[in-house]
Amino acid sequence: MLANLSKNFFLRVSRNILLNKAAKKWGLRFGASQVVAGVTIESAMKTAQELNEKGLVCTLDHLGEFVSSKEEAIEATEYNVKTLESIARTGVSSHLSVKMTQLGLDIDRDFCIQNMKRILETAKQTNNFVRIDMEDYAHCQITLDIFKELRELYDNVGTVIQAYLFRANQDVLDLEGARLRLVKGAYKESPEVAYQTKKDVDDNYLKIIKTHLLSGSYTAIASHDHEIIEKVKQLAKENNIPKDQFEFQMLFGFRQDMQVSLAQEGYTMRIYIPFGDDWFAYFMRRMAERPQNVLFGIKGLFSK
Repeated sequence: MLANLSKNFFLRVSRNILLNKAAKKWGLRFGASQVVAGVTIESAMKTAQELNEKGLVCTLDHLGEFVSSKEEAIEATEYNVKTLESIARTGVSSHLSVKMTQLGLDIDRDFCIQNMKRILETAKQTNNFVRIDMEDYAHCQITLDIFKELRELYDNVGTVIQAYLFRANQDVLDLEGARLRLVKGAYKESPEVAYQTKKDVDDNYLKIIKTHLLSGSYTAIASHDHEIIEKVKQLAKENNIPKDQFEFQMLFGFRQDMQVSLAQEGYTMRIYIPFGDDWFAYFMRRMAERPQNVLFGIKGLFSK
């Protein structure tokens, strides 16, 4: 009960426009620096390089979502282009993750697609890969529609499926062959569209992982749950699924010992590295996901 109230509180705060704007001026606070790799491209590159040296690969995410003007969306697009160029220039092993609401999805669909094409062209030129992050349920269908459209033109693009949605398994079936990141889901969704209990979400998560892996599709399993990870290892072993057909993914700042351990076992271990001054909503969602994440905030308050 208390955990649920805590989760709802942090999810509501994450959507507060005034707090998000204020946070851009604060700098990283409340322990956010433990899970956000600074506010500049340079700080993100430094973090990625350090993780590469430990045998980990990365994906960089310039934080930001739900922009309200074309000027903001164009600025975000250019920043993502610069990030790809910096990855190429520094030689770090990292993909790029983007949110289409940051690129103007809520402003104009075609405008957003043109911004995505600008990013994907740069990724193509620099031999890199771009992941379209999944956002809340209201953006699910349009995200998948645009992803399918872009896949007809580019082979260096993937997206994300959230296991807590009832539709997840059908979406995975429809996207056979696509490079998918499979996650449990981090937004608060209605009981009409999403599972509400951990057991139901976990069961569906394992179901969609199995569906995608057994189809022969490349699969990114994004989870910090050691039980899920062990079950994926067993599934791969029982079905002779090679290690180069899937990878594990975790968030920067979480379960670092396990990240290194998986890499040492020969699995591709990719770390999702968020950076930028628009960090507040991301950090609040991380605190909402698990009660123990609140410790980041408590430590941060007393470290200033």
